[in-house]
Amino acid sequence: MAALLVVPLKKTFEVDIAKPLKNLINRSYNGNNANVIDHSEAVNELSKLRNTALVRPCITIDSLETIYNYYDQLLVLESKIPMHELQNVPFKWKNAFDKKMFKGRISLTLPSLAYEKQCVLFNIAAMQCAIAAAQGTYRDDGFRLAIKLLQQSAGIFAHLTSVTSFSNLSTCDLDTDTLQVLSNLMLAQAQEIFVLKAIKHSMKESTVAELASSCQHLYERVLRGLQKDSLRSIWDKDWINTVAGKQCGFEAIAQFYQSLVCRNRKAIGEEIARLQYSTERFEAAKLHSGKPNLYEEFLFQAQQNLNESKKDNDFIYNATVPNMKTLVEPKQHQLAKVLPFTTPLSPNSRDFFVHLVPIVLHRAIDVRKSEIISGEMMKLRESTQKLNETLVRLNLPATIEVAVGSTLPRSILNKAKDVREMGGIDGLCKLIDELPESLRCNEEVLDEVVRMLNEEADADTRIRTQFMEKWSQKPSEKLTKTIRSNIAKYREIIHNAVMADKAIRKTFEKHAHVLKMLSKPISQLENECSIGFGDGNISNSRSAQELRRLMDNVDALKAEREQIESELKSATVDLKDQFLNALAEDGAINESDISDVSIRKIFAPLCKRVNENVLKQQVLIEKTQSVYHDFERECSDRSEARDAFLNGLASAYDTFITLRKHLKEGTKFYSDLTYLLITFRQKVSDFCNARKTEKFDLIKSIIEDKNSNWTMKTDNQNETITIQAELYSHITMAESFNPYATFTIRKIQ
Repeated sequence: MAALLVVPLKKTFEVDIAKPLKNLINRSYNGNNANVIDHSEAVNELSKLRNTALVRPCITIDSLETIYNYYDQLLVLESKIPMHELQNVPFKWKNAFDKKMFKGRISLTLPSLAYEKQCVLFNIAAMQCAIAAAQGTYRDDGFRLAIKLLQQSAGIFAHLTSVTSFSNLSTCDLDTDTLQVLSNLMLAQAQEIFVLKAIKHSMKESTVAELASSCQHLYERVLRGLQKDSLRSIWDKDWINTVAGKQCGFEAIAQFYQSLVCRNRKAIGEEIARLQYSTERFEAAKLHSGKPNLYEEFLFQAQQNLNESKKDNDFIYNATVPNMKTLVEPKQHQLAKVLPFTTPLSPNSRDFFVHLVPIVLHRAIDVRKSEIISGEMMKLRESTQKLNETLVRLNLPATIEVAVGSTLPRSILNKAKDVREMGGIDGLCKLIDELPESLRCNEEVLDEVVRMLNEEADADTRIRTQFMEKWSQKPSEKLTKTIRSNIAKYREIIHNAVMADKAIRKTFEKHAHVLKMLSKPISQLENECSIGFGDGNISNSRSAQELRRLMDNVDALKAEREQIESELKSATVDLKDQFLNALAEDGAINESDISDVSIRKIFAPLCKRVNENVLKQQVLIEKTQSVYHDFERECSDRSEARDAFLNGLASAYDTFITLRKHLKEGTKFYSDLTYLLITFRQKVSDFCNARKTEKFDLIKSIIEDKNSNWTMKTDNQNETITIQAELYSHITMAESFNPYATFTIRKIQ
């Protein structure tokens, strides 16, 4: 029997995936993964695994497990982080059939993980074929392993026909027609193993005939694919001959074993006809394959049976030998099946990134967490605003301190001191003045992103117009829809920020006079207070003492509120173990059910404290208003002008705190936005560079067309470069070649 045909492996080269992958993980989690785990070891292990599995492979079962493991790790990573953003790793793969090529690409480099996965799957299928071919036919376990691997290989090649997405750029070994032929070849070779196993175990003649007939038809389909004009130049020169020989050989084997069925039925005439045709096909198999000893044992046995049957027919039966065209072809019984491609490929694969929570889940948790935190903090801030409005309306605590003597109230002095320590009105002015500069920086980064995209799109349009149907690169407008949508979202965010800045500046200008006064030294502030204090002193009255106690409660309430806000902001949520347990038990993760219940459970104590704090405030306000009415009756001779002045200072303090808080948040917002936009700009830059590389490769491929001569002219040079396609192997493209230049291409007459 002829040996099985082995598909050659694609060759690749070492690339640095460790550093880009680390950056992608950090960028995806904004450098703040809830698990706070360093994944450098896992990333380095993956990089080493790639080199072992792909760069220096061996044709062994262990090597096959290694490449299984690498592919499984890529799938695991894809389920956790956006691996499509890994755009700056140049994966270079050579054509598996490069030594037999007369046209097409010898290699292709693409910064695409999808391309890497396709090439890895091709090598897995090729290695499965090679290991199957190395199995001996003298052991049943060798038969079983060979059949399993060939059927899996057929499934992978068939799977690749449906996922290949680089048909305009890929090397010919990843072409859909090529992959379909290889899938058919693996299936035919698996059926061949079934035939050999049936012969070895002396199965019924009719069974062997049916299996061999099916094998013959499978090889016939493979032969038609190999002989396609678009594919003939790809294959090794012996492939077509070998497959043609096997197609004839298994047709002969099917007829030989069907003749044995006829012998058992004493159908001597039909037996002789089938034996005659069988010997002819065995001779044709030798001729087509170029192997004079191919199927020699079967041919010898067929000739021996033919001589015996002819002799018996001449002396005993005198049966008529029918024409082969009138005989029914043996039935087909195909045992070989295309095994569906399933993952994981290895049941023993270990997840290198087991501690990495999928980014989708991580972001969903952040959203749910932010919703709860925002809601609770909104409750607290609305309550604080209501409390401050009540105190300002009652002029507390300044009112009860006015009665103590002829100086400013202690609360006003403390507030003025706090304002000066926080920079006063000058500090607010500085923060306000910084906002336009921060805004300008963000707008410049976003404008730079738009410029890069527009330049890339313009270059794509120019080259597409000039190369016309030869330009197969996907249009930029289809690839950049998401990017331009994100740009629009960032524009809207910046617009909203500008409106918020205007509101802050308007509030500042409205209260600037009082804020300036509150920022002055104590002596100047007292001079501003030109209204008399009045003569009455009711600091020791029952209502004044009760109001002081209530104001102490207000301070305690606000302090508790600040503590709750701090705990809400610093609360962490780690659901990794729950997610992994759910995945192990159910095989899937119901993120909404797990995270919603768990996050609410984590925040339940804080939410309870928020509600209790708000209820406590309602009681406190009601009590304060009641006591204040009693105090008013005791202080009917107070100076209304002085009260208004002190009320304005107290209100100015609250305004100062609110403005300062909003300005700090605005400064942080612009800083965070700058980081996001710079990261966004880098992604767009990587995309544009990848498109630039892709343009270069496609232009180079067009120029390499050996069936035509081309003249190439660029607008950047006042010269025309004539390239003879048949001599292109002696020409090296300049390193500084600019694929964004405008090209004019015409055929040489």
